[in-house]
Amino acid sequence: MMARERSPGMKLFLTGVVAAVLIVPLMMVYALIWDRENQSNQAQTQVTAGWGGAQTITGPLLVIPYNGEVTETETVNGVAQQRTRNVRRELFVSPTEQDIETRIDPERRGYAIYESVVYEAEITGTARFALDGDLERLGVERDSLLLDQAELRFGISDPRGLTDGASVRAGGETIQLSPGNGPAATGGSGFSAPVEWDAEAPLSVAFQYGLRGSRSLALVPRGGETAWQVTSPWPHPSFTGSFMPQEPEVGADGFTATYPGITNLALGQRLLSLSDGGNPGMAMAVEAAAYDESYAREMRAAGQNASPVVIGLVDPVDLYSQVDRAVKYGFLFIGFTFATFFMFDVVGGARVSAAEYLLTGTGLVLFFVMLLAFAEVIGFAWAYIVAAGAIIGLVTAYSAAVLGTWRRAGFIGAMLAGLYALLFVLLNLETYSLVIGSLLLFAALAGIMYATRNIDWSAVRRSDEDPREGYTV
Repeated sequence: MMARERSPGMKLFLTGVVAAVLIVPLMMVYALIWDRENQSNQAQTQVTAGWGGAQTITGPLLVIPYNGEVTETETVNGVAQQRTRNVRRELFVSPTEQDIETRIDPERRGYAIYESVVYEAEITGTARFALDGDLERLGVERDSLLLDQAELRFGISDPRGLTDGASVRAGGETIQLSPGNGPAATGGSGFSAPVEWDAEAPLSVAFQYGLRGSRSLALVPRGGETAWQVTSPWPHPSFTGSFMPQEPEVGADGFTATYPGITNLALGQRLLSLSDGGNPGMAMAVEAAAYDESYAREMRAAGQNASPVVIGLVDPVDLYSQVDRAVKYGFLFIGFTFATFFMFDVVGGARVSAAEYLLTGTGLVLFFVMLLAFAEVIGFAWAYIVAAGAIIGLVTAYSAAVLGTWRRAGFIGAMLAGLYALLFVLLNLETYSLVIGSLLLFAALAGIMYATRNIDWSAVRRSDEDPREGYTV
């Protein structure tokens, strides 16, 4: 009996419809990645809950209270009268220079199948304070300063991370520390210490403290000149924020980053001020700046007075971002496989139904689900090998039944193996991935055009035999 077969144009249309339908499960894979990444973030939060979050430090800042006068106008019985009353205010003195050294010792901590990077940091430094000519400009008289009630303030965004051994020496003497009352740049968190100073000679301060945190450590520089040197055995740092280190040394044994001199001219700050110019929301913004360079650029463009310098402890294998990038190439796999099936159909004579296209495409989408599932347990590279091997074997075996011969199925398997190998290379070559991908698509399109150059897309063939039978390539 004569069987009416669809035209090549209709087959192409139906193949495109099936490919479009497969966009839905690909989008569901995207949602699954987002959900698993969110669970990972929650697990990391639990790991760091009793340790310390992303830390922001600043200070020391010298705060000197003084007595000022305020003139107020009030109306009494219709007559405007002026009255003067004394008020207590604060003068904020930034160091003329400060030198800070930090040693970061990282550690991986796990929760279930998830890991988070935590660290212990040892922070030591010196600072020097002096009153300059801005005192007169601010309208503050030296005699009104309550120097015996001055206070040094140190900012720690998450004071839970403070460890034993914190000490501060001012003028050569150790002073007692009190919790809280930190600068505005850390939202008032940190610690403080009362200090007496006659303001005749510069005040020298030396300090040291240990700090636990996770993911990143940031410094909000303040003063005439701030120098910060950071060393760590962590081999994968990120440097973001408002200032970059000068020629950082990064290797397999760790890194050394030096910020030689961040001046108050670059910060847009005066050494003396009647207000604490820090941004209270800076501590919350630092974590975003550590992982999002675009956010860091926005902070720099905003010209904020509190300009953080951020060092992030980056995990070099962010499996969720890698799986997410792999899924973006999902339609490439579907397109190449469908194109090969289509060529065998219209050129080689093998019949491929819409259901067979759909089942094959579903198997290709399953690769990304398997990649995500195994990557959380055995790591991305091994998960990629396992998932790719399973799907290549599945699709190759199914292709033998669909296309009628193992020779054709072997071609499908070889093509998929090449695509998976190429995708792995693309995932590790971010800079050239678009160039390589576009060239690959160009070559595929050129091959399809050449193979179908003599096809009559509107022709309908009638046949009384199954073209799969007795036809080989």
